Amino acid sequence: MATYPASLLILNGKGAGNDLLRQAITLLREEGVVIHVRVTWEKGDAARYIDEACALGVETVIAGGGDGTINEVATGLITVPEARRPALGILPLGTANDFATSAGVPESLDKALQLAIAGKATAMDIARVNDKTCFINMATGGFGTRITSETPEKLKDALGGVSYLLHGLVRMDLLKPDSCEITGENFNWQGNALVIGIGNGRQAGGGQQLCPEALINDGQLQLRIFTSDELLPALFTTLTHPEESPNVIDSQSAWFEVNAPHGMTFNLDGEPLSGTHFRMSLLPGALKCRLPPDCPLLR
Repeated sequence: MATYPASLLILNGKGAGNDLLRQAITLLREEGVVIHVRVTWEKGDAARYIDEACALGVETVIAGGGDGTINEVATGLITVPEARRPALGILPLGTANDFATSAGVPESLDKALQLAIAGKATAMDIARVNDKTCFINMATGGFGTRITSETPEKLKDALGGVSYLLHGLVRMDLLKPDSCEITGENFNWQGNALVIGIGNGRQAGGGQQLCPEALINDGQLQLRIFTSDELLPALFTTLTHPEESPNVIDSQSAWFEVNAPHGMTFNLDGEPLSGTHFRMSLLPGALKCRLPPDCPLLR
């Protein structure tokens, strides 16, 4: 593996004590692989480490953590001029790992690390919101967003993605719709939404397939709206058999605009963004990511 290109791993601080990861990196270094490790402590660390990665001339920046860490690293990478922009590698160490799971990244730490260092770098899209913040996987709004943002960290640490479902069952008081209007290319809808998923990737909230047809290199965002007509029946039908539910609205577009006069919050890969207006548009092929050759998210 001595011929493999140099990498810099940006590791979420929660993973700093991972002994298996430390052993794996030690073995790689003994085989001649150049891999730098930096641990995040506060917001903004990832951007600074990406600057350092560019100065070191590495070919890959590896995001070690959950969806939020992957998104933070990806968002930082697209600010680097394309000619010297490193590829993104993924080391899933989070609670849900929705993007990594749907992309087929191996669960095994050793295999995921090898893919992140030496896998083929494939061009993929990334979405930008209000010309500022980004998401690589999905923007979710409504009931699911309120649940994921309020699920206690200790519960997530103990139960992983199941924690979101359990917390949702005990917080049915949060089950209220958002009034909004959503527009896209040849699309317009206005009403009360229970859940909104706008996906570059397919799943969120610990495994919920909100946008099951999404691809990360087709220049399109997938939209799924769960409307709030007949609230409780709609919820259970959409969760169990969404393809049969009259309360599900699907669309696709290179961009979507959401106007919510009373305000709402979107979860952008773990990062909440509140407001009354959101424009989400794709940056086609803006990022290169080291993905499995049989990645189901690629067309």
